[in-house]
Amino acid sequence: MSEPINSSTRLNFHGTYTCPVCRHGEISAIPLMEALACNFCRHIFTANIEQQTLKMADSQLPLTWRWNGRTWTGGYREENELGWGYWIAGIAFVLLPTSIVGLGAYLFPPLPGSSLSWLPIFWTGLTFLCHSACLGWLVLEYYQFPLSLYIRALGERLFARFN
Repeated sequence: MSEPINSSTRLNFHGTYTCPVCRHGEISAIPLMEALACNFCRHIFTANIEQQTLKMADSQLPLTWRWNGRTWTGGYREENELGWGYWIAGIAFVLLPTSIVGLGAYLFPPLPGSSLSWLPIFWTGLTFLCHSACLGWLVLEYYQFPLSLYIRALGERLFARFN
């Protein structure tokens, strides 16, 4: 891999920069195009040289970063930011079903000493974990965070340390 460009330079199509999404790969210009691509996570970006910004082009709602001469800052969506209404709906999506299952287990407890007396508590916890996992997956999809590539990069770094 080539070294990233000097920190005192401006964003241009001739340099190589650290990828703002995966922070493991490097982005550089795609030949014969006015676009940049990461060699690790394979995201495609368009650059606005005058404003020193980089926009993710392969996302439904593109993220934008600003180059400060050394690193990328930002990572915001231009139009549709997740507002407080979405977060309240997400918390309700996790807590409401969990509360209903927990309330059912509280109002109708199993017989003491039965073989399945552990099931209501387990079911309540499983409801919480499953709904939390769904919410986490939706957040990862919204922000286009490459979780599998990030885990692979961590594995490569750990493996490189032990060799």
